[in-house]
Amino acid sequence: MRQPWIIGVSGASGTPYARAVITALLDAGESVDLVVSRAARLTLLDETGATIRDAHWKDDVAAWLGRDLGDLAYWPAGDLAAGPSSGSYPARGMAVVPASTAACAGIAIGLSKDLLQRAAEVNLKERRRTVVVPRETPVTRSHLEHLIALLDAGAVVLPASPGFYGSGADATAQQLVDFVAGKVLDSLGVSHTLMRRWSGRLGER
Repeated sequence: MRQPWIIGVSGASGTPYARAVITALLDAGESVDLVVSRAARLTLLDETGATIRDAHWKDDVAAWLGRDLGDLAYWPAGDLAAGPSSGSYPARGMAVVPASTAACAGIAIGLSKDLLQRAAEVNLKERRRTVVVPRETPVTRSHLEHLIALLDAGAVVLPASPGFYGSGADATAQQLVDFVAGKVLDSLGVSHTLMRRWSGRLGER
């Protein structure tokens, strides 16, 4: 039985994080279900020039990822009857990357405004691995309260905060993106080689 990881891409800045996570999951031979919010389409266009259209998602997603899609399925964000909207859908878990403050709030209070929020809520109630990657700074009290609510509900709150110990102060943007993506995959329990791990020895890269 196919058991995909659901990847939700919300409207926060940071679509390269989503691309790195999806690519690494596919490289690991995992199945992926992709949900891109309406706001995320605007961010994706602004940050990468890529467009994702529901009717042409195969070509558009392949162009964005720059690779063969492998076992990737796509669900329109407005389709609240989609598979991931139900707890009986056999998903392994979900990552919302990047996670906007609006998406975090909607998931935390069970708003289910769109498929992304609904799928995340379903994964939480089913006690499946659920990772949210907020990318906002500075944060307000309400932002923190929603993140605490997600943590209490069982989510892993994983801010997009890259470490430099694996690549040094001259790290490339891609190395910093891969560090965060690697932490997401660690939280999902999926093996990867996206980042150099701490060895316990200073200066070793």
